[in-house]
Amino acid sequence: MIQIMSTSLIETLCGMAARSRAVPAGQYLFRRGDKVGNLFVPLQGRVDLIRHSADGVPIVLQRAGVGEVVAEASLFSDAYHCDARSDTGASLAVISRDSFRERLRNDPDFGEMWARYLAREIQGLRFHCEVLSLRTVAARLSAWSEWHGEMPPKGEWKQLANQLGVSPEALYRELAKRAGVSRPTQS
Repeated sequence: MIQIMSTSLIETLCGMAARSRAVPAGQYLFRRGDKVGNLFVPLQGRVDLIRHSADGVPIVLQRAGVGEVVAEASLFSDAYHCDARSDTGASLAVISRDSFRERLRNDPDFGEMWARYLAREIQGLRFHCEVLSLRTVAARLSAWSEWHGEMPPKGEWKQLANQLGVSPEALYRELAKRAGVSRPTQS
């Protein structure tokens, strides 16, 4: 078996990285309209892809963390169609788009790893769409828990609420119900 098959896609991409780049918290990795020249893989931290609606509301298209690829669809575009910003600060492996595409054309095993990665991303997106179609916070949280296994740490619950398409307060109420904690009523 060829060596690449025993290595994950992310490890392979990091091995292809020409350099790394740090993005401080609150800073942009790239902006909408910037020329696409690289592929990015977070080594630590997270990068959010954000597009703004016509009325200025930010819409998060992707939250890419360690083990994921930032804006993978941009590999086949000339310019980015959204902004990439890190709220947490991030360190990223930087892979040349040209070297990535060259390897994709010439290495069938690498191409298969990439196809598997994209297939998992599509499965995750379909699942996310299905979760958002559920009517109640309880149903959304149950479906999310079944897919992911365990709850994120308490400090990430607001992000979970965003993923579920509910307010943080509604999520906290549902978590309190599940924990058997009753909230005092106000008089």
